[in-house]
Amino acid sequence: MNKTALVIMAAGMGSRYGGGIKQLEKVGPSGEIIMDYSIYDAMEAGFDKVVFITRRDLEKDFKEIIGNRIEKQIETEYVFQALDDLPGGFTCPEGRTKPWGTGQAVLACYGVVKEPFVVINADDYYGKEAFVKVHDFLANLDLSKKGEYCMAGFILGNTLSDNGVVTRGVCKVDEQQQLLSVEETFGIERQGDKAIGKNGADEPVEMPLDCAVSMNMWGLTPDFLEELKAGFEEFLAAGAAKDLKAEYLLPQVVGNMLKGKKASVKVLKTQDKWFGVTYHEDKAAVVQALQELVDAGVYPAKLFQD
Repeated sequence: MNKTALVIMAAGMGSRYGGGIKQLEKVGPSGEIIMDYSIYDAMEAGFDKVVFITRRDLEKDFKEIIGNRIEKQIETEYVFQALDDLPGGFTCPEGRTKPWGTGQAVLACYGVVKEPFVVINADDYYGKEAFVKVHDFLANLDLSKKGEYCMAGFILGNTLSDNGVVTRGVCKVDEQQQLLSVEETFGIERQGDKAIGKNGADEPVEMPLDCAVSMNMWGLTPDFLEELKAGFEEFLAAGAAKDLKAEYLLPQVVGNMLKGKKASVKVLKTQDKWFGVTYHEDKAAVVQALQELVDAGVYPAKLFQD
């Protein structure tokens, strides 16, 4: 059985919403943040270590707020995403202030993560089922074969916010539950028994509430990091290096690999309901939902003992 790692994209922890840092909002009954629940669920599912993707300027605060606690529970490593961490021959354009997206974030794991790994967002609650399914897929992979990946497929209706629109990767899946494509879809909101949003060309899109969506929970192997490295150079060479807002995104990288027949992605459907603090108004609903899970015995009132 393969060892497995949980990789958490937390380099955006400086992003503020409504006057606070959303990834650090206390939502559990003992002051837990959403990341704590993801780590707890991953440990329970069998993941062997946690790798935090953060920023050098946040390292001290990050370790004080969460890292030092988690190091007592599970093997922990840190990697760092940086705006100017670019391949040779490329420089950051003047005026750019944000790093280069989720693809560059995960690329920070290159040379550090050498086992199959799951990637998640720091500020999304994914539920227990997804961690178990992704772990079992990765733990039993034949690593001599490259390009065999998976993703947790959430039901769109379980991932919508009552307080505003959301962005989701809307998936096309075949009868064998293999991913055919994933399209980033923006401004999604519920409208009766369906959802509406806009595609990358700003055209209106209508979706059934039961369609599969990606929440950036990908089950990947170290060979993916090689593809990510080569793809980043191509992305920059194609003109992105001079763009102040271009982002190198995981779904696009995976999508390109699917088109080029370089990868297969098994969609592991989960019935769990997503929680997140996309909007300040979401916090109360997340606090209530987690309290209900504690009351039902799904989680202890205090996740990690000191």
